[in-house]
Amino acid sequence: MKDFLVALGLVIVIEGLIFSIAPNFAREAMKKAADTPAERMRIVGIISAVIGVAMIWLVRRAFA
Repeated sequence: MKDFLVALGLVIVIEGLIFSIAPNFAREAMKKAADTPAERMRIVGIISAVIGVAMIWLVRRAFA
């Protein structure tokens, strides 16, 4: 649970940095995401989740 909360905190920090450093970029990215078909977003989401799980698994295995 501790690792999950740390990861969630990092996501919020990164998101906050993007919005504070490059608000126009963030706005345009959200507009493009809103115009993206649901099926493409679903595929990108699944691929991102798989890559994320693989990264976590590799890091935990390498530094255990």
